[in-house]
Amino acid sequence: MKKRIRAALGHPRLLLFIDRLLFTVGPATNQRSTFSLLIAPPGAGNIGDQAMIEAYLENTPGDIRIICHGQQDIIVPDQHIERTRVIVLPGLIYGHLIPHVRSIGVFRRLLGRAQSLAITGADIMDGAYNWQASTNRANIAWLAAQAGVAVRILGFSWNGQAHPQAVTALRRATAAGVQLCLRDPLSAERARADGLANVTEVADIVFAARTVNFATASRLLYSLPAHCDYALVNASGLIGRTQGQIDGYVRIIRELQHQGLQVILLPHVSRPGGDDLPVCQAIHQALKDPQVVLVDQLLSPSEIRGLTASATLTVTGRMHLAIMSLYSGVPAITLATQGKVEGMMRLFGAEFLCIEPRPDFADRVITVAQQILSRPDDLRQHLHSKLPAVRRLASRNFDSPQQDIVNQKELSCAYD
Repeated sequence: MKKRIRAALGHPRLLLFIDRLLFTVGPATNQRSTFSLLIAPPGAGNIGDQAMIEAYLENTPGDIRIICHGQQDIIVPDQHIERTRVIVLPGLIYGHLIPHVRSIGVFRRLLGRAQSLAITGADIMDGAYNWQASTNRANIAWLAAQAGVAVRILGFSWNGQAHPQAVTALRRATAAGVQLCLRDPLSAERARADGLANVTEVADIVFAARTVNFATASRLLYSLPAHCDYALVNASGLIGRTQGQIDGYVRIIRELQHQGLQVILLPHVSRPGGDDLPVCQAIHQALKDPQVVLVDQLLSPSEIRGLTASATLTVTGRMHLAIMSLYSGVPAITLATQGKVEGMMRLFGAEFLCIEPRPDFADRVITVAQQILSRPDDLRQHLHSKLPAVRRLASRNFDSPQQDIVNQKELSCAYD
């Protein structure tokens, strides 16, 4: 009974009803606009989430306020500390009525001074992981647009089976003027098919990142033979828990070694419910090979980009590790889940790099790896040729509404 009551008190429809009432009670503030406002992704042990935050900071001038669920969710890099303030609102997206009401009051006051609102969309808008949180994000976007604030949802994917409540909430938000930045052409097609408006085709905002840290990569590579070629291998805690997956990764790593590559096992997420580190440790233990390097902590996004920059190949169950490999033109064989990877690979004309995590995934990864390693320079040159266009698409996440119109006209002309 308690669970039912709690679920009812946290239902997005109830929260939106209360929010609409609160937003009608007097003006939020009469102060002038002073900062850009960002609603962060869950973070807290996810390098991809941290990478999106940092890409936003690197591409957004002026003062910034970041709303997050918990104090430890994100880390603000030193170069952005003076102009950035983190505001913890635990009930804004998650939780039931009382903490939400407390959070929405603070959010409304922030909106009254915000130049704009951005929401980090990633893969958390279509309801695949948590439909209530997805719906709440869309409802927050609608409220802000109704209050006259320019709102955009940054580079996100949209799967082919979005939750009906998330679809309805996002339709309402776009009708109020919220701009949707879909991070790949397949997601944009699906979004339009679901009746979503104001769709701008972009690429993931991490392709617009600017910092690369080579120091950590140099320390990690110091233990490897000089001038060796190496591969990065990641096993996702969401899809790599079974013994079959561990055995599959062992076979993949043995094949990469047979191809003359040193191997670095690299966790990308470490938090409850999806921790890569125990899976990577289990693979390392199964290999019983001291030449395989296990990274036993999460690196920063810039450190990851420093490590991927010189890799020959990446095999990963995490999309943002694939992105940070492709960022340097490094092929990334990716175990694709939630329909979110295929469209990104289409931007590079490299859909064959997507592998479904079926029981035979290791055979398929090995086949693709052999094809790549037989002529590695050919694929690298192809990926590098696509990067300038992908980076331009990523920069569209930060365009003004007027520039969006120009970009869409250019895109339509290109397709005609």
